[in-house]
Amino acid sequence: MPVQLTAILYLVSSVLFILALRGLSSPASSRTGNIFGITGMVIAVVTTIANLQAFTETIVWVVIALAIGGAIGTLLARRIQMTAMPQLVAAMHSLVGLAAVLVAAAAFYDQEAFGIATNGELHFASRIEMSLGIVIGIITFSGSLVAFAKLQGLVSGNPLVFKGQHILNAALGLGIVALIVAFCIDPRQELLWAVTLLAFIVGFLVILPIGGADMPVVVSMLNSYSGWAAAGIGFTLLNPALIVTGALVGSSGAILSYIMCKGMNRSLFNVILGGFGGETVVAGGLKVDRPFKAGSADDAAFIMQNAGKVIIVPGYGMAVSQAQHALREMGDKLKEHGVEVKYAIHPVAGRMPGHMNVLLAEANVSYDEVFELEQINSDFQTADVAFVIGANDVTNPAARDDPKSPIYGMPILDVDKAKTVLFVKRSMASGYAGIDNDLFYKDNTMMLLADAKKMVEDIVKGFH
Repeated sequence: MPVQLTAILYLVSSVLFILALRGLSSPASSRTGNIFGITGMVIAVVTTIANLQAFTETIVWVVIALAIGGAIGTLLARRIQMTAMPQLVAAMHSLVGLAAVLVAAAAFYDQEAFGIATNGELHFASRIEMSLGIVIGIITFSGSLVAFAKLQGLVSGNPLVFKGQHILNAALGLGIVALIVAFCIDPRQELLWAVTLLAFIVGFLVILPIGGADMPVVVSMLNSYSGWAAAGIGFTLLNPALIVTGALVGSSGAILSYIMCKGMNRSLFNVILGGFGGETVVAGGLKVDRPFKAGSADDAAFIMQNAGKVIIVPGYGMAVSQAQHALREMGDKLKEHGVEVKYAIHPVAGRMPGHMNVLLAEANVSYDEVFELEQINSDFQTADVAFVIGANDVTNPAARDDPKSPIYGMPILDVDKAKTVLFVKRSMASGYAGIDNDLFYKDNTMMLLADAKKMVEDIVKGFH
């Protein structure tokens, strides 16, 4: 394929990726954004294959890899539950990081084929790109494996910390920098694999101390890492489409991480070093030393169908029980009774950015009824009912009122200001941050202790 045509097609695919990100910024345009992204990727892949037309054997292997990867991706897309989407995303990030490492290794051992060496001497710029690409890629790989294990419940969601951890991380970081400098001076394979090993260990040590409450930030942070790793591959391959795509993912992931941190009133530095948040289950499931008001589905049905305004606050509990469809049916029934219904989404609700928005969209909840924290927080004062379904930490008044609370300063949804709060939970256990929620014990709160889906279905049955 002519070089000029290749450049134009890569430019078109890059523009489509930019349009994809623009479309994904809003639920209303997300489907269009996905189409742009898919189209851009098809153009980029076909263009790459077309440039291999002189290498028949290479094309065969590429097609085989595409078929295997496409089959696995299709199977996962059809079978994966939305509750498992955060850990799936983390697993996918690990693959991007591993791909960066493998490409950099392939380039190192076949420098002439990649056009990054002259007379057997690896270009200095390529040494920098290669070493940085490997470091970012392998940290993304090992860190994503830890995030997957935490989200999947294979290891504890509690922060795993030990004495001298930060000193060890700093020493390893300095060791990585020293090895990169040494590799740039003398590009020997021993140095390359040494820096790979150290970075692999750092990936584990950076994510292990991060608790469950910070997992949404970790997911978006790893997304950013995977993008920069992909951009590094692009420089190694001299592929402008990959450079642009990686930079888009890296920068958008970084911005998203900032937004998530802002949503928790924490800095990214504190998330990485703070080790906050882990799931702790209260013995017996109940707090016997603090009285609370328990209710039934019939109680909730009577209160809501006689309300004028109901704000629904979904959280991870809704995702676990797959209650989004029943919730939409409940909202439709309430609207039939003349009740105003809105949905309030906290930026860190769930286990990944946008988790609740995706679930509500899957249930065909109108985008016009879904509002972010800043848009709807003032509405709770005029709401008759705040219906909280599995959203624990993001509704805890201690974050607003108790300076001694570990989550103090984190922006929350002010559900306690509604006339009545109906809180659906399996038990009185604390949430993923391991902190008891003062909202459970307020006079205007009624606890509905049951599986979220069954409770919502029973509430719908109780409407008259």
